[in-house]
Amino acid sequence: MKKKPIYVEVDIRAPIDEAWNYTQNPKLHEQWDLRFTSITYIDKKSPEEPQRFTYETKVMPGIAVSGWGESKGEHHKKDGTKTSSLHFGTPQKISPIAEGKGYWRYIPDDQGLTFLTQYDYDVRYGKLGKLFDAVFRPVMGWATALSFDVLKRWLEKGENPFSQYRRFFLTMLISVLFCFVWLYHGLVPKIIVQHPTEVMMIEKLLGGDYSQLNGSSNTSQIVNWIGLAEIIFALCWLLPRGKRLLFGVQIVLFPFLTLGAVLADKTIATAPFNPVTLNVALWVLSIIGLILSKDMPSAKSCKRKRGETT
Repeated sequence: MKKKPIYVEVDIRAPIDEAWNYTQNPKLHEQWDLRFTSITYIDKKSPEEPQRFTYETKVMPGIAVSGWGESKGEHHKKDGTKTSSLHFGTPQKISPIAEGKGYWRYIPDDQGLTFLTQYDYDVRYGKLGKLFDAVFRPVMGWATALSFDVLKRWLEKGENPFSQYRRFFLTMLISVLFCFVWLYHGLVPKIIVQHPTEVMMIEKLLGGDYSQLNGSSNTSQIVNWIGLAEIIFALCWLLPRGKRLLFGVQIVLFPFLTLGAVLADKTIATAPFNPVTLNVALWVLSIIGLILSKDMPSAKSCKRKRGETT
């Protein structure tokens, strides 16, 4: 089955000429576009020549993909619409993209403009490359949409892309950390191992006679249910939205969890790596996450299909 081309569209409240400059100037373009680390224009020998350029994308420390590209034409319609067609590729075998084509279109309106792109590319390595592209293509679409929203916020609010990406990736890093913390504490000491301390704290919180009346197996089951709830909460951190709500829940939750642990066993407050210091650290980190995640750029603000509403 032939893959659909990547399509991204965003409405920007800014003059069309300003948007054109921020997307056609390589030094500005490389700042907001997550897909490129650097873009370098090659001097034209004549004004009629297409604008050729080279680009580099750092995949990870020590690994980068370099490629070539050219703007094949700029078309200006009577209604003010501008179009820039692109041809790009890379000879590096590490890149799944061999060669591709696409365009940028700038459609003016009363509020500013609609900025959209559509592009497609050929992949390497035959069927294996097509199989890998089933994962890679959605990532490229997401990166394009996130970049478009970063550009939108840069033009509309003046927040530079570096600041936006720093807040975005710090929030994602904190979210992954909380996912790991909740997943580990729900799975390991409550379900897989079921540490005696976990059972003891539940028994004390429920009352001294609880285990005698209901049996220790019932207490163990409650610990399992608590562990399952923590695992579900951990997985919520992997969702693309709702980060501020999760941070807010934790800001309220951690003081009660700390108080409950101390009431169940006062000696844990003096133990190494105890719940008091851990929960206070996570509480402060939740506040930091809540601040960082305010008005964060998101790929969800862009349209990914023609005619789609956001």
